[in-house]
Amino acid sequence: MPFLPTFDDSNDQFALEPNAFGQSEEVRSPDQRVRIAIRALRQMRQQMDNVLDMLERGEGDMEVDTGLFRTQAVPREEDGEGRIVEGVFDGERMMGTDGVKYNVPPNYASKSKLVEGDIMKLVIKEDGSFVFKQIGPVERERVVGTLAIDDYGNYALIDEDGRSYHILTASVTYFRGEAGDEIVGLLPQDQSASWAAVENIIKK
Repeated sequence: MPFLPTFDDSNDQFALEPNAFGQSEEVRSPDQRVRIAIRALRQMRQQMDNVLDMLERGEGDMEVDTGLFRTQAVPREEDGEGRIVEGVFDGERMMGTDGVKYNVPPNYASKSKLVEGDIMKLVIKEDGSFVFKQIGPVERERVVGTLAIDDYGNYALIDEDGRSYHILTASVTYFRGEAGDEIVGLLPQDQSASWAAVENIIKK
């Protein structure tokens, strides 16, 4: 398993590249997200081929560290920044092209108003710190609904048609939202989604 460190959100280590939605200017199409997914699958296939080749050569008596094989295809250097992994945001985490899901700090995701399908870049620096950057936001659409909370403390946006979308607790905390408040969320345009980014909360 990859080392996934905890984050101190007080450190300003996460790059924000805002536009009108708090996002960077370039918008990537669904085709570009598909290409990233295909790249991840190809790397995973290569890693499986490596394991099979090792076993066929009679090295199956050694312990296989699947995490090692998974990370071998990840790194590339970029201007001395460190190791680079690109991926797609799924509402909570970044699904990397290496097949690993990286935890995105909730405060960063909330401040950046990240939406499912956004393309991201993770820089893993030499000191082990993680720096996330949004490099390709999807087109967005707004949804208005009511803030709800379940018995386990999980928040959701319920729209006027009764559809529910998960939202990050960090977003609710930032806006000091409470159950019953009106909430304005952001969704990927013309695509199904399980998560909504919080654009604003209007107190009742």
